[in-house]
Amino acid sequence: MPEDRPPYPPFTRETALQKVQAAEDAWNTRDPQRVALAYTPDSQWRNRDVFLSGREEIVDFLTRKWERELDYALRKSLWSFGEDRIAVRFQYECHDAAGQWWRSYGNELWEFDEHGLMRRREASINDVAIDEADRRLRGPRPEAERGLDIPLR
Repeated sequence: MPEDRPPYPPFTRETALQKVQAAEDAWNTRDPQRVALAYTPDSQWRNRDVFLSGREEIVDFLTRKWERELDYALRKSLWSFGEDRIAVRFQYECHDAAGQWWRSYGNELWEFDEHGLMRRREASINDVAIDEADRRLRGPRPEAERGLDIPLR
């Protein structure tokens, strides 16, 4: 029996916003197993220059990611949506083991199956070194900030 992850396509603005917030919330847990459940068992990913296939590879990738990207905090923003696709902009901040803080800017293209699981994710990401004093993202998004856009700079 297939797994379900509402909301389902076809997306409306409201359901696309719900999907984006759910993804942000899940990624901010930094729990690779939990995050992977939002993807089809055979999901295809491109993350920067890394290509992945399936939940096991997604879990391995995210485990390594969050071992090196410390104090990770993410914001996602709906860019566009269609029947079974959503495009998002995102930013996240983290620091490395040496204490250098980074802000990463990116765009993602998502495609969903009829059960609301993501079957394809393509992410393009650029990293900018920042001083700790320039941080904007400190943990998951507070309830009062849900739905607000993220500033470019």
